[in-house]
Amino acid sequence: MKPSSCSLTEIQQQIDEVIRFLSITLNIANAHTVEFYTHDVWKRFVAVSPEDVLSAVGSGNDQQREPQHRRSEQPSTTFGFCNDTKRLVDTQELVQAAKEHSLPGLGLCMSRENLLQGLRDTRSESGTPEETVAAFEPDEFMTSKKSHEVQSMSEVVACLAQHCGVNQVIDVGSGKGYLSSFLSLQYALRVYGIDSSSTNTHGAQERNRKLKKFSKAYQKHTKAARTQAEATHSPQEELIEKKTGLNGDEDVLSGNGPRIRSQEEERVLTSSSDINPAVEGHSEQNPETDELFLSALSVDVIQPASPRVPPSQLSAEERERRKRENLERKAQSRADSTGAVFSPLTSYVTAETELRDLINELEDAVMVGLHTCGDLAPSTLRMFVAKPELAAVCSVGCCYHLLSEEFDPAGQECLQSVCGFPLSQYLRDQSCFCGRNARMSACLALERVALGQGIQMESLFYRAVLHVILRDHYSSYKSEKRVGNVYSKAKSFVDYVRRALRRLELDESKLSDSDIQDYHNTYRVRMDEMHAFNMLKVTLAPCIEGLILLDRLCYLKEQEDVSFSALVQLFDPLLSPRCYAVIGLKNDGKRTTS
Repeated sequence: MKPSSCSLTEIQQQIDEVIRFLSITLNIANAHTVEFYTHDVWKRFVAVSPEDVLSAVGSGNDQQREPQHRRSEQPSTTFGFCNDTKRLVDTQELVQAAKEHSLPGLGLCMSRENLLQGLRDTRSESGTPEETVAAFEPDEFMTSKKSHEVQSMSEVVACLAQHCGVNQVIDVGSGKGYLSSFLSLQYALRVYGIDSSSTNTHGAQERNRKLKKFSKAYQKHTKAARTQAEATHSPQEELIEKKTGLNGDEDVLSGNGPRIRSQEEERVLTSSSDINPAVEGHSEQNPETDELFLSALSVDVIQPASPRVPPSQLSAEERERRKRENLERKAQSRADSTGAVFSPLTSYVTAETELRDLINELEDAVMVGLHTCGDLAPSTLRMFVAKPELAAVCSVGCCYHLLSEEFDPAGQECLQSVCGFPLSQYLRDQSCFCGRNARMSACLALERVALGQGIQMESLFYRAVLHVILRDHYSSYKSEKRVGNVYSKAKSFVDYVRRALRRLELDESKLSDSDIQDYHNTYRVRMDEMHAFNMLKVTLAPCIEGLILLDRLCYLKEQEDVSFSALVQLFDPLLSPRCYAVIGLKNDGKRTTS
């Protein structure tokens, strides 16, 4: 694999540009919405109308910037902020600068297609044939978001494993094991899923137990069925049936004669009775993958898709026949891959974790993490660098607000010796700091908000006005107790305030209903200010996320034994907003399993 086109020096230069932009704009992202009215946030940071902000943010690149009149009379600005007052005076300038300082605007990301092509080209040059796998679509039993993520990432991980010549994958923060199960079943990889939650790993173990029982039972049954078919069918009949099965309209081995189940098969089918019958009845794109993979998943994620043949048109006998024969074909196609297993493990892992203490059969492996929360994503990269047995890494992080920061001025977040941000020595030397509210803003999804899948403004408005009431009538309005999610249960603003006061254990008799409603009416006319301000936060979100991810890429660039590293957009941001993966490959000579 050729080195990434961006050198360490180029990455550092781009980081400097993003830091310069955020040094001017980060106050917007770090302003707390709860304090919006109590601290008069709008007047502190913005000198234009809410309508101006909403118009500029909404227009995006769809409209050319109109020439501004009286330009000579306007104060000098930097990224739309007045150099004297430090308030926003030119929203369009800010919006344009934000686009230029986001990852797409910086032009640093590699596409998923280019990464896959590069890995395949390298494998072709080495003379190693590329392995092919049968199509395996999980759309029928996963949400569209999870299906998109699992399919997109698993293909990349499989190519990384082939490129490195390894057969083991370590999935950090594996959760319920969706990615791990797919990698094992689809790509015949030996996957170890590590998660700190025993609930998750217990569920994954149960699915894995059912998976093994299905595999064992149906391999035995398939062998018997194949022997019977050879004895009763002519070669010509068998050829016709196989062709029909490959056409996708009928099942392979679609004989009409009665089937004889083994006792073990009967027990396996009985144990799988919790599977959604609506899913079982489909005629799927890839019917041979149906029940085997379903049995490895929890029922709560199964979402029936629109069937090609309505289940009502299939008899119970026909559904049972298809179910049985689908599993026969699946077991047969995987008969040569019995070593490909998903093994869930429960452990809290850090860069200091000895993988051999968790995995006795550890060999050279690829480390992956799909939407690993907070500090787990940087810990994954630290493990990749520290462990010689790890040949490659593919890490997609999320929950930036849960990152600990080394240079937090309050000293409250980094309770451990190793923090999640910054990761690179380059940013550590600069004592770089974002702030929790800014990192919370980085979790906002610009693409979704742009399509109207916006922020729940009323709940934010209620909470901000509540804060005014707490300031005016209760001296302890900065109580350590949390209001929590009372909005979803409230029937009105008055009801919301009363529920919140009870949650905070405050005397609600101080205020009448009319007093509470007066607060709502007073601030309701300023709700547009809050809406516009939150849209500014959304505009800055990709830039803050970009800094966090560039820090991680810079960290890999700083390592001498990492031969290739890149930021790769794996997912459609509309389906999965946290769509960027940090990819790394080690030099072959530096990777040895002790």
